Amino acid sequence: MTRQKSEDIVVPDGGRKVVGSGGPFAHRRGKGVPVNQQDGQLRLPFATAENATERSEASTNSTGVGLPTIPRGAVPKAKDKKEIAHPATMEGVISGLQDAFEKVALNDGAPGPDGLSVKAVRKHLPTLLPTLSAALLEGSYVPGDIRRVWIPKANGGQRGLGIPNVVDRMVQEATRAVLEPLWEPTFHPSSHGFRPNRSCHTAITEARQHIEEGYEWVVDMDVEKFFDKVHHQRLMARVSTRITDRRLLVLIGAMLKAAVVLPDGVHVTTEEGVPQGGPLSPLLANIVLDELDQELAQRGHRFVRYADDCNIYVRTERAGQRVMESVSGFISKRLRLKVNAEKSAVSRTGERHFLGFRVAVSAKGKTKVLLSARSKERIKASIRERTPRNWGCTLKACILKVNAYLRGWMGFFGICDGEVRTMQALDAHIRRRLRAILLTQWKGGPTIVRNLIRRGMRRKTAWAAVYSGRRKVWDLSQQAAVEQALPNKFFAKE
Repeated sequence: MTRQKSEDIVVPDGGRKVVGSGGPFAHRRGKGVPVNQQDGQLRLPFATAENATERSEASTNSTGVGLPTIPRGAVPKAKDKKEIAHPATMEGVISGLQDAFEKVALNDGAPGPDGLSVKAVRKHLPTLLPTLSAALLEGSYVPGDIRRVWIPKANGGQRGLGIPNVVDRMVQEATRAVLEPLWEPTFHPSSHGFRPNRSCHTAITEARQHIEEGYEWVVDMDVEKFFDKVHHQRLMARVSTRITDRRLLVLIGAMLKAAVVLPDGVHVTTEEGVPQGGPLSPLLANIVLDELDQELAQRGHRFVRYADDCNIYVRTERAGQRVMESVSGFISKRLRLKVNAEKSAVSRTGERHFLGFRVAVSAKGKTKVLLSARSKERIKASIRERTPRNWGCTLKACILKVNAYLRGWMGFFGICDGEVRTMQALDAHIRRRLRAILLTQWKGGPTIVRNLIRRGMRRKTAWAAVYSGRRKVWDLSQQAAVEQALPNKFFAKE
């Protein structure tokens, strides 16, 4: 049986259903028939789907030098699977719309295809909520289009993000709130992506624990275009195992099939994948990949997964090759996804990039969390962008901009405990770029000489530093005499 293509051009037919019967959102239109008339289109073979087995396996950092560290045992444990969660119903979604809007407003994202901002939606929220609630109950709500934007990736490619309308984001967030309690307690503890009380830091902590126990080889697996290739029928089959309200199932199916508006204005339908960018997408992605987690746990593997990046830890390279072949087959045959051969490999843990870090084992057998080569290149590129030679504002404004970025960067990468020299080199590089900005703003050689003399440099030394040879600003910024005239205290005052 041949599979359909994921995207087909939609021919406008003018027969779109209006969401609601009036008010400020009467102009929002969706594609296709109302939700309550899509039963025949979305009917799925639920009876033939495999029931998800509920397993969990509890998982179990050396301190850094002057840098924040994660305490040992920081990996959260799974909740008791016997915890009773309320059933997910459409009424539950409606009751959470107000709270869902506040969470969407907190993010203050960009408008969707309808052009309505969070502020504009808030103005009409009192009249919108009753209309939206009635549309959800009667099944006439139709999700709007999703605006596709492209953002650059570290490897030079582009990542496609989907931006739904603010109202649709509100409905997705309310749906996520009623679905999450059904799945979160049964997700495997080695899954760290898009989950409460978990982060990249907890993932690195668990990876470090596996390596310290002797599992120094890693099977680094990356699913190719995961968010674009999720099989809708398999996803809905798994969702239906815990949701009995068919209205909610049809709503989720309609969200998955929402049309995408490309940057050139072309509308395309989506037959597979989950739109990366909506509040509901991370939970649906974890529901899909939880089947992989449970399979790895059943086989007894030690692994850490963050979204579609999965690292499996083994003792030998030969074992890693066997695991790579076996798990790749499971992903392609069972999940109907494909492993990215270019990004996946079996290697020593210190040679692989995971979430911006690499965990290496020293000659003495101790583990260290280090920056990956990619992260080092990113920070250098980011500093270059924020300290251009032709900076047109004051030096103080540039320093404030750089510091704001560095605070966020250190909040994420501060768990590294073996990068003191790298941090020192980065600090020296930033100060040299600041000196270059200042020298450029001083413009001509005589002005530079006068300013250097004013800051304590001897006249003869200043003239020699500026005019001994045809020195460019970048070369002049690393002169020892200039460094002494523009010390660290000078930039601290700025």
